Parts: sequence; structure tokens; C-alpha cells
Amino acid sequence: MPIFIDRRLNPKDKNLGNRQRFLRRAREELKRSIRDQIRTGRIADVDSGHAVPMPHRGTGEPTFSDARDSGRRQHILPGNRTFIPGDLVPKPGQGGAGSSSPGNTASEDDFRFVLSREEVLDLFFEDLELPDLVKLNLKQILAFKPRRAGFAATGSPTNINVGRTMRNSHARRIALGRPKQPELDAILLQLAKLESTPPDAATRESILTLREELKRLERRRKRIAYVDPVDIRFNRFDPQPVPNASAVMFCLMDVSGSMGEREKDLAKRFFVLLHLFLTRRYERTEIVFIRHTHEAQEVDEETFFYCTQSGGTVVSTALEEMQRIIEQRYPATEWNIYAAQASDGDNFATDSQRCIELLHGKLMRLCQYFAYVEIIDERESHIFGSTENGTSLWRAYSAVEQKWPNFQMRRIAAPADIYPVFRQLFARQPAMAKSA
Repeated sequence: MPIFIDRRLNPKDKNLGNRQRFLRRAREELKRSIRDQIRTGRIADVDSGHAVPMPHRGTGEPTFSDARDSGRRQHILPGNRTFIPGDLVPKPGQGGAGSSSPGNTASEDDFRFVLSREEVLDLFFEDLELPDLVKLNLKQILAFKPRRAGFAATGSPTNINVGRTMRNSHARRIALGRPKQPELDAILLQLAKLESTPPDAATRESILTLREELKRLERRRKRIAYVDPVDIRFNRFDPQPVPNASAVMFCLMDVSGSMGEREKDLAKRFFVLLHLFLTRRYERTEIVFIRHTHEAQEVDEETFFYCTQSGGTVVSTALEEMQRIIEQRYPATEWNIYAAQASDGDNFATDSQRCIELLHGKLMRLCQYFAYVEIIDERESHIFGSTENGTSLWRAYSAVEQKWPNFQMRRIAAPADIYPVFRQLFARQPAMAKSA
């Protein structure tokens, strides 16, 4: 029985399986290089293109070649005055006549991939996914909007396309030879002239002939309608699914005196990264900035990050302001609500319990996800980085984290910690059980 092998998709002298394995290896190398570059570079550079070097090792495709130490071969090398039979000809780069100096040898990184902004972000966010990204009702119910999709032979009378209908009618009348009105008018004019002249045998015969022709043309005009149902065309509209998932991101930050420029800079980088992540998954994303000391207020981005304010620290005021804004502008039935809070952990002594009440009471039921990032001193990272000990706010939020799976909290001490923490917060997770 004959065996057919389909190689139509294979390029010349290439094997498709090997080629796909090479692309998979290259993709993993690209992802690793992007992660290294972003980890060691500035976070703002994530939103730009990158040139990624691709190491030569492991990128070549498997090939078959003759074993030089087996078999018998005879070669005729014209112009040879150096070697005699039995000599081994050295390869370039291995010494001898063909060796090259270290300065002109091929480098380890043979080529580079120049990645655009979108490609960089795709690689970086490939294995990240916000838990419970879109609500269940938004996954099951889609909004549709009509999109022009040509013409149809059936439809609503309000959707008749007059131009296309008349073009079809005109083409059909020409093809079937429907008599035109000027032809009938010409025959009627001739009949009127003949009937006004004295009758004779020839005139009467001409009148009969013209009347028969007039009747034939009128019958044909009636059989071939000016506009036939087969000519009518309607505008066709296909329903196009429209993502109706909208997200709002609340940025909460302490701006009291304990939050210096270093702390604000780290918070801003985390907020920028989270906002960038959300905008790639929702068609519409809004951002709300709430800053607080002993009182909270909604501000613009410039005021949020750069304007100073004096006062104590009462975190619950920011949570209350967030709840008020949600009730006024962002109903949970229409918006996916995300919150990111940055603080150094400082809070009024008796206010942490109030924060727990606000989160347990309503906010965590409204939020898709709540991320709390506590910014600590670099000198304290080896003490508090892997322990549950910390400020009163950290201990209070630990109780919230135990009850609500959509609440996560981490510590940040330096810019290099932001990406690992971000990946921990938003890494793919198994389906989380709903809290009681």
C-alpha cells in the first residue's frame, strides 16, 4: 500500500517539526531575556521596544553530515601545494592555516530579535492572569452591535438598498430586452399621423401592423417588470460581539510625612504596571486616585504623586472614600473593580480594626481583586521580607487575606522587588473557592 507524506507546508530543505521546535526554543529564550532586561533596567522601559540577543547555542536545527573519521573518500583539490595524501585539513577557528584570531571570530550571540512594544508586553504577560478576570455574567452574556456585511436578498423593508436594487433592475431589463417607453411613444406618434391621413389600403395595413407591434411591446413590458422581487437587495448586518467588560482601578496611597520620595516612586511604578496590565485585558479601563493622610480625597494623577500634604495617617478614610465613589459612579453589576493600595504600614492606633470592618463588610464583595503593597526599608527587608510580623496595618490585613481569596498582600523594599511581587500577586492560580 502506498504511503503519502504531505510536506507542502515545509520550506525547502527544512523539516517542519524541527522548525517548530526551534521556534519554541527561541520563544523561551526571548521570554528569559525580556525578564532579565526588565528586572535589571528601568520599569518605564517595559512600555517600549527591546533588542533581544539570541545565543547561538541550542538554536541550530538537527542536520545529517558525513562522519569524517569513517568511510573512504577521494578528493581532488586543484591548486594544492601544501597538503599531501593523508594530511588532515584543519577547520577555520581550530588552529592551522584556517584559524582566525580572537578578534574576528563569530560571537556567541549570532543574531538579535528586535521586539516591538506589543511583543515585549505579550511575552512578559504571557503567563500572568488576574484571578477571576471577568465576572461570570460577563463571560456568558455578550453585547452585540450591527456591522455591515454586504447585501442580502431578504430583509426588513427599512433596510432596502435603493442603489443596489436599481442597478440589478437595470441590468435585468437590459438582459431581457424590456421595451423602453420612447419606443412605444414613437409607435403611438406614427399611428396618430397615419390615422390623420385619408385612409387607403396601404395606410390601413400599416395601422394594423403598428397596432399589433404596440400590443406586443406592451405585453412584453408587463411581463418584464420595471423592478422585480429578484432585484431587491437589503443591507445586511451581522451581529458583532463587543466586549462589554469595563474595569476601574482604584489607586490608594498614604501621602503623609512618613511616605517619602522613595516610597512614592515605588508605589507609582507598581500602579503603572498594574494599570498597563488591566488595559490589555479590558476594552475600557478607568483609574481613580485616592490619597489620604488623616482624611482622604479623590485627586488627579499629578496631585496624587507629586503634591505633599501634612497630617496623620488614617487608612480607613481612603477605604470609605473608595466605597462612596463605587456607589456613586461604578456599580459592581457593570464594572469590574480592582484596587491597589500602597503604604508604609503606618496607621492610627485604633484605625486598623475599622479597616477590617470596611473590607469585610462590603468592599471585598465588590472588588474583583484587592492588592496591598507595603513598602519597607531596604535595611528591614531581611527581617520582615519573609515573616508575618510587622505593623498593625499589616497584621490587620493578614486577617483579611485569610478570609478573602481575592485579597493579596506583599512587601516591597527596592525597585527590583516590584516585578517578582507583581508576578506573585497576579500569577495564574487554580480556581479559588468562594468564601462563605
